[in-house]
Amino acid sequence: MRADLKGNKYALGCTTSGRPPIYDDPGKLEKKINDYFNLKDEKFTITGLCLFCGFESRQSFYEYEKKDEFTYIIKRARMLIENMYEQKLQGTAPTGAIFALKNMGWEDKSESDHTGEITIKVKYENRRD
Repeated sequence: MRADLKGNKYALGCTTSGRPPIYDDPGKLEKKINDYFNLKDEKFTITGLCLFCGFESRQSFYEYEKKDEFTYIIKRARMLIENMYEQKLQGTAPTGAIFALKNMGWEDKSESDHTGEITIKVKYENRRD
């Protein structure tokens, strides 16, 4: 074996595609998420949840939602946090909650329907002066 390949798992073809998953058991992730929501005096956020669960980014957390066995757990956790922000909309200063919810995919827009029928009548008069 060449000396430069010794210990180089990539060159030897012994690697997987990326880091091993943090959670391979949905039950373990669900327990960790429940532990987060059981914290006292915590202001719950997506980033707070990600950090508590050991993720290095929100994107890594969101990737778990694409895995069938984790989909329900991640969607439910996100919905719990959205619910907390939604409740803040009823307070006296909802600006921060509006900002957070827009970043979670909510939209602030109004729609108008402009369909209908228009009839135009043209009257032609031949006037000779």
